[in-house]
Amino acid sequence: MAKSSFPGLKTSGGLLPKLIGTGVAIALLVLVVKYPADAATWAKNLAGMAGDVIDGLVSFFRQVGN
Repeated sequence: MAKSSFPGLKTSGGLLPKLIGTGVAIALLVLVVKYPADAATWAKNLAGMAGDVIDGLVSFFRQVGN
């Protein structure tokens, strides 16, 4: 049996996590197909929030370095 690359981290999952992941993927696909404008708006807002988080982290580390 091969050893896990990450001790304590289970890399394989059972049936339930796979079903949940598949369900989420299908829901996202349906959302994008049925409501493309809304999905694009949400994706743009998420990208903007991610950019704000990155800017905040950069500002924090720059202030810590001084």
